[in-house]
Amino acid sequence: MALLRPSCDSSHLYQRQKITKQPPIHLQMNYVAGTTWDYAVKVDGGMRAVIFDRFVGIKKSVVGEGTHFFIPWIQKPIMFDIRSRPRNVPVVTGSKDLQNVNITLRILFRPIADSLPEIYTTLGVDYDERVLPSITTEVLKAVVAQFDAAELITQRELVSQKVSEDLTKRAAKFGVILDDISITHLTFGKEFTQAVELKQVAQQDAEKARFLVERAEQQKKASIISAEGDAQAASLIAKSLGEAGDGLVELRRIEAAEDIAYQLSRSRQVAYLPTGQGVLLNLQQ
Repeated sequence: MALLRPSCDSSHLYQRQKITKQPPIHLQMNYVAGTTWDYAVKVDGGMRAVIFDRFVGIKKSVVGEGTHFFIPWIQKPIMFDIRSRPRNVPVVTGSKDLQNVNITLRILFRPIADSLPEIYTTLGVDYDERVLPSITTEVLKAVVAQFDAAELITQRELVSQKVSEDLTKRAAKFGVILDDISITHLTFGKEFTQAVELKQVAQQDAEKARFLVERAEQQKKASIISAEGDAQAASLIAKSLGEAGDGLVELRRIEAAEDIAYQLSRSRQVAYLPTGQGVLLNLQQ
């Protein structure tokens, strides 16, 4: 009696082998790693991330530096730079004496990291464009209006200090920190500039006139002193002549002759001819 074995369909066996066959382990690991990396976000140094969730909205927590995972299609990271950045804000305003003032403020600013969710919700990523120009203009107009045009120059340090204090308080309400505030440019209108130049010219002319007057007075005093000296000298000479007679005059004549003789003796172009002797020889009579 022959033993019968169950017959197997060849196509059925092929399908079973196809279902039970698995890809190599290294391919599975590469697939998992690639899929996982697609769900990760890297936050660089000096950056922070705010997570937007499609179900709960903006999350209150701030993501710090490093690699973080999120749910694709549901969560979206929004990057913020928390390092200090410069910004120049030009403003045209008026002084206390109604002079036009062109002033430029240089600001170093950065957001408060813990306030980034609120900043993004109320202002957006370009928060600095929305906040800094408006509050800077407001503060500068309020401070500059307290000073005259001349005081803005002579008291520039005080003006800068008041602007810095008021602007720092205003920026803090929006979650922004101002690390440094400085006035880099300060000019006035054309009329005021011309008036200042004319005033400087007038002051220079006044200084010059005062110098000329003082010099004339000094010359006058010098002439008086010189005349008084000459009068005293003449009085002394007359007194000496009265006491010594012609002897003083003769003494002065001798001293003058000695001085002249000394000066002539040092000159090579002068020849001396003795008196009382025949110095011209072989001359026909």
